[in-house]
Amino acid sequence: MKFTRPLPKFDPRSVPVVGIDDHLAGVAARHLTPDALRARFLHPPAWVPEHSVEKMFADREPAAAAVLVPLVMRDELTLILTLRTANLSTHSGQVAFPGGRTDSTDRDATDTALREAEEEIGLPRDHVEVLGQLPIYVTGTAFIITPVVALVTPGFALRPNPGEVADVFEVPLSYLMNPANHRRHEFEFDGVTRQWLSMPYVERGTEPDAGLSVERYIWGATAGMLRNLYRFLSA
Repeated sequence: MKFTRPLPKFDPRSVPVVGIDDHLAGVAARHLTPDALRARFLHPPAWVPEHSVEKMFADREPAAAAVLVPLVMRDELTLILTLRTANLSTHSGQVAFPGGRTDSTDRDATDTALREAEEEIGLPRDHVEVLGQLPIYVTGTAFIITPVVALVTPGFALRPNPGEVADVFEVPLSYLMNPANHRRHEFEFDGVTRQWLSMPYVERGTEPDAGLSVERYIWGATAGMLRNLYRFLSA
């Protein structure tokens, strides 16, 4: 299939919200602990992912990839996310999980996710406890992504790769697992309606910049995989 016109660049914040899922219950706090997540991945429930394949908008060969979903074991679990640099060829300037394309030397998807997380943000493997994987997610740019969920022991010192990562930050898992923070959007291009989720998170400043805040606009594939994690944990 050929794509005669690439999807135009646009600000996803400008696309209207068509719905907010505040009618759905959030994942209870007791299910968002390290032990609860270990048990859930050890004995997974019957469930169906909500987001699996995006509508294609790129004329390129499919590529296998993996991302790490790194949950830091602080007073409450937090998720490490990155802001991709503006110069990257795909998904530039977007919030993403650490991860990337599979190399021929990688043993499996877990090896890809751990290697990429170490290369992108300097997350050492000896701080990571892999729990399991979520279903494959296919992006509109033809990346076939395996999300690898893991717990991370605090005490690490991250070293973001400036060629790929503009910023690294953490978001409380409880915020992301509450559908009241999940917004639905629609965008039409060339007669095709595309739908996606966003999960905007406002990160408050700390001393001496306590009055400052930064919006972390989580959307697209990252939000879709997080929605699948929500479905998995709430099943």
